Amino acid sequence: MEKIIKKIAEIRSKKGFSYENMAHDLDLSTSAYRKIETGETKLTVERLVDISKILETPLNDLLDTESQKNFNQEIRENGTGYQAVDNDNIYYEYSEVSKKLIEVYEQQIKDLKVEIEELKSK
Repeated sequence: MEKIIKKIAEIRSKKGFSYENMAHDLDLSTSAYRKIETGETKLTVERLVDISKILETPLNDLLDTESQKNFNQEIRENGTGYQAVDNDNIYYEYSEVSKKLIEVYEQQIKDLKVEIEELKSK
């Protein structure tokens, strides 16, 4: 999760967004947003999706899925398995984030389908 937060801060900074800009767009106080970037407050999947929209950055870029592929490939090549605690945590975090993202996307699809039906009936 730390890598994701670092990536958010890096992209936010490159795009010239301040804590205040992000907080305003997320409907948070500046201190509440700052706590997300410092890791004091847990970043939810829903908030991650909102941040990706504000930063106009695909979720894959924030999640750095290419690094995850490299990580998985190194484990296969080295034959080390998932023995290191840090590697287990990284794998688990990415796995959990992926599952939650799928849930969020599925809910967004359902919501859009309902909205489409409502618009058709008008």
